[in-house]
Amino acid sequence: METINTPTSPDRNLDGWPHWSILVVDDEQGMLNFLVKTLAPRCHFVMSATSAEEGAEWLRGHHVDLVVLDISLPGKSGVEWLKELREQGYTGEVILITAFADLDTAIEALRAGASDFILKPFRVPQILNAIKQCYERSRLRRENFVLRRAMGPAAAHRAALVGTSPPMAQLRGSLERVATVDSTVLLQGESGTGKELVARELHAQSARAGGPFVPVNCAAVSPELIASELFGHAKGAFAGATRTRDGLFHYAQGGTLFLDEIAELPLPIQATLLRAIEDLRIRPVGSEQLVPVNLRIVAATNRRLSAEVEAGRFRKDLYFRLQVVELTLPPLREHKADIPALVAHFMAQLSPALGVAPLRISEHEMDFLQQYDWPGNVRELRNLIERSLILGNLNVSALYPGRPQAPVNDKPTDLHTLEKMHILSVLDSVQGDKTRAAQLLGVSRRTLERRVAEWGS
Repeated sequence: METINTPTSPDRNLDGWPHWSILVVDDEQGMLNFLVKTLAPRCHFVMSATSAEEGAEWLRGHHVDLVVLDISLPGKSGVEWLKELREQGYTGEVILITAFADLDTAIEALRAGASDFILKPFRVPQILNAIKQCYERSRLRRENFVLRRAMGPAAAHRAALVGTSPPMAQLRGSLERVATVDSTVLLQGESGTGKELVARELHAQSARAGGPFVPVNCAAVSPELIASELFGHAKGAFAGATRTRDGLFHYAQGGTLFLDEIAELPLPIQATLLRAIEDLRIRPVGSEQLVPVNLRIVAATNRRLSAEVEAGRFRKDLYFRLQVVELTLPPLREHKADIPALVAHFMAQLSPALGVAPLRISEHEMDFLQQYDWPGNVRELRNLIERSLILGNLNVSALYPGRPQAPVNDKPTDLHTLEKMHILSVLDSVQGDKTRAAQLLGVSRRTLERRVAEWGS
């Protein structure tokens, strides 16, 4: 076994696969040298082996994206080893090469799980074209996975950044500066302020815009499964792990991994995440392989992480590693001047989706909207517009229960009192169901329970 080139950047003057690792297995030294010389300048690094047994030994401790495998090997044949690899859960690409083949051999190779089949002798363009097709197939699989997640039932409605107020202008300026670098970013702000939206905008403006954007809500995955969700797992790593599974780090290769609600990560996973960020390598659960990664981490939380560190619920070293660049998103009450633009945007976005006509918002109604304190921030405003479109009118009095005819020019009673009255009204409308009420208000259930407990005291 020989590692031909160390993990360095490939020659940028050549077409290639800069993040891929390739294993070449062939007992013919001339062919081995030819393939290594051809591939080494084009990829992350190349390993070589002269037998299936030698290649298997390497794979036990290392990750490779592609295996170029000769069929006729001393000991175990290439087809036999390929079958074993697939049974063990190897999901990478495999190109089989041979000097002696007939139709039956080709059919057997493809049934065993080969991505391609090439006859010796072959020219450089042939092998490069085969690898290019494998690379594109792998890229499309990752993109399809990301798209299925994005279009699933849990996907949030998304919009471009809206508003021209000073806080929004400052946020846009910060995003333009941060997008040009590849540093880790920490987004902090109240629930409903649009942290995922900002993360997507950051990705779209960065050099990684052509790669995938992979979001994960750390609070929505059970502590027992979060390691497997992020890093993947090997076959047999735990009960029910019947096959190898790639994690979200794998699917975010070349792009951005967005870790929402990062404060919810268990402390042991925080330590693993810190090592992954520092080493740019991950180890799937139950595996000995160290997999190199090339992505940007954007994390978000609605908690104050410095307070979580002081309370011992979040690792200090991970906090400092994440806050290389820290952006705080303003709550809606601090940029109410953007409410008319946000209302118009949500109306234009939601009307076609719901199949209803947009509502006309009077100045009187808009003034009421701008008086409200919006504890659920932009998400609560969006939910109000959606409900109003469904009902056919903008019932702003729902924000001020008990004061339906209050003149706009009157100073409303204490805004905190108005907020309390609105939340209690929503709770009453859903018969006290706090989970449903939190969804309608655009806040987390934990935030809602905290507010109710404060009033109770």
